[in-house]
Order: sequence, then structure tokens, then C-alpha cells
Amino acid sequence: MIPQIHLRRGKEESLLRRHPWIFSGAVEYIAAEEESEIAEGALVDVYTHAGDFAARGHYQSGSIAVRILTFEAEQIDPAWWCRRLGAAWELRRTLGFAGSDRTTCCRLVHGEGDGLPGLVVDLYDRTAVVQCHSAGMYRARHEIAAALRTVLGDRLDAVYDKSAQTLPGRMRDQAVDGYLTGSSERGEHVVLENGLRFLVNWEEGQKTGFFLDQRENRELVRRYASGRTVLNTFCYTGGFSVYALAGGAREVVSIDSSERAVQLAGENVRLNFGDTAPHKALTADAVEHVKHIGDRYDLIVLDPPAFAKHHKALGNALQGYKRLNARALTQIRPGGILFTFSCSQAVPKELFRTTIFSAAAIAGRKVRILHQLTQPADHPIDIYHPEGEYLKGLVLYVE
Repeated sequence: MIPQIHLRRGKEESLLRRHPWIFSGAVEYIAAEEESEIAEGALVDVYTHAGDFAARGHYQSGSIAVRILTFEAEQIDPAWWCRRLGAAWELRRTLGFAGSDRTTCCRLVHGEGDGLPGLVVDLYDRTAVVQCHSAGMYRARHEIAAALRTVLGDRLDAVYDKSAQTLPGRMRDQAVDGYLTGSSERGEHVVLENGLRFLVNWEEGQKTGFFLDQRENRELVRRYASGRTVLNTFCYTGGFSVYALAGGAREVVSIDSSERAVQLAGENVRLNFGDTAPHKALTADAVEHVKHIGDRYDLIVLDPPAFAKHHKALGNALQGYKRLNARALTQIRPGGILFTFSCSQAVPKELFRTTIFSAAAIAGRKVRILHQLTQPADHPIDIYHPEGEYLKGLVLYVE
């Protein structure tokens, strides 16, 4: 028998709005053969207080008790995984990622945005990198790999599981990254993004190896970079730096606290431009570095890691964003352009914009918004799950 999650009175309202999460506070009781031993990641059915079936999903102890897979009483079997992953691939085909000779990497599955809460799949040419953020998805990883092989066919050589750092609790300690199917001699590959080349290492790199969510925003940097002196803070693999150089930047400086990230940025610059590009990479604390840049730069990219991973850290995160942006706005040259981002899901875009407004007021500069940015279309947002809009950014013109 599939364990049953019975909700408190009135707590089915979010399900009626098709929100894909059930919070632990909404659960009245669990009906299972071994109620005290319901497994992490188990498939469960959700019932209203009145006893009506509402949804089926993965159970997990913690704040989010159930992540909804379907609002129908349907079997979660190999055919179901193929249908759901097939729908995700069809969207990417519509977006032009199938057979593109300019971009050979994309996000194939974006969690709730593709109806698969707790699952991320990034496609790097012929390798799919799976990252599970929930116990249920991790338990289903072999079924997911099999469905990926079925859906992508001869487009796929390997599926690599990189979930050891993203799983919750004790499951994280037991997980080991590795290939679910196929293999790679080096665990890295050169991919194309908008015609530019990047070395991606899915075995050792952060996240799945590359930050695909900034693709369109990097292209915008290329548009504005001509003749400018560019500072790329929190550079990681140097994506914004490569685009700035491709756009004709006079000079680009890449900053990251990780020595390996700085090396990767240099490798990607050389991969595209050889050893003669006007690029310098520094291992340094970007927050501290921005305090002392003077008026050297007229294009600055602020793309820090998530300052707030949950709502309890929101206050400190907003103060951090305000201080960092105020320092950049104070020192950027007149006529300069600032690209500033937050990838914190806990920071709503309206609150982020208000925080940047406060930073501009502290800097005392005249500032105009040129663009309001978000994640690209291969990171879709379920209209019933606004929390999925995690990336927000502004492009500012500073007089």
C-alpha cells in the first residue's frame, strides 16, 4: 500500500491552486503499514481532510513534507518518467537546443518548472548531469537515467549523477557521485554557448560544472562591453569575462576567492582568444576587493553566490547586497554600466530592486535601469510555483 498523507482541515487550498509542495505543518497524520518508519523519499498519496485523493509525490522529513509529482492517481512507472522527461526535452527542442551548432549545453530539467520537484538535469553535449535535491528523486535516479536514455536515444553517451552535495541529511553522507550509465575519460568537455567555447568539468566543478542560467545575461554583457574596462566579480569559470572580451572590451579583470575558479577563468579565456587577450585573473575576496577599485572600471558585474539560502538569512543577505552594490555604484566611472544579480530564491525581485535603490541612494549617483533580468527559458517557472523565479538582475546606467 502507498502510504497516505492526510491533511489538516483547509490545508488543501494550495493543492487546489496546483502548488507542488506540502509543508509539514499541513499534515494531520500519516497512514502507513509502519507509520513510524515511513522511508525518506517514499512515494505517498495526499488526501484532503475530507478523505479525497489530491496528489501523489515524494515524502521527506523536514519543512517540505511532500513534493508533488502528479495531481492524478497515475502510476509512477518507467512510462511515466519517459513522458515527463520527454515533455521537458520537447520544450528544449522548441527553444532551439536540439542540433544547435552555436549552443551545445542547456538545462534539460528544472525541478518544479518541469513538473519534477527536486530534480535538475543539465545537458553538456552528449552527457546528462543529474543533480537530486530530494530523497525521492535520488531513490529514482536509475529510473531517471533509463528514461533519459530512452528519450534522448543516440544523442546521449553518458549520465552522471552529482547529488552527493545537494541531498538532505543522512542521505548526503551515504551518496557517492558517479556514472549511472556510460563514462568519460576525463569528466570534462568543451561545450559551445552562443558560439563561445567553455571547458566544463562536471565531476569536480561547482553545481553541475557550469552556470547555465546566465547565458542570455552574458550575451547582454557582450553587447555593452566594447571599449570598456570590465570587472567581473565572483567570476567562477569566467563566463562574463569571455563574453566581455568577445564584445571588444579594452581590459577585463576576473576576481574569485577560489584559486581553481580563477584558473578555470584563465583557461576559458585562452580557449577562445589565446594568450594575448587583455585579461587578468586574481584570487581575492571580491567583497573586499570592491572596496578599493577607485574609478578604474566602467562596466562591473556583481554576480555573488546566494547570500540567503533560506528566509531566516534574508535580513543579513539584503544588507550584504546593499553594501556590495553601494561600493560599486560609488566608484564606477561616470557613464558606467553595472550588472547586478541575486540568485537567492528567498529574495523576491521587488525586494532586490528596493535594496539596489537604497544602494544607489547611499552612493549619491544618478542611476537608471536599462534592463530587468531573470533566468533563461530552459529554466522555466511553473506559474503555480512563483518561488521558482530565483534569478533576478538589473542593468544600471550610472551617470
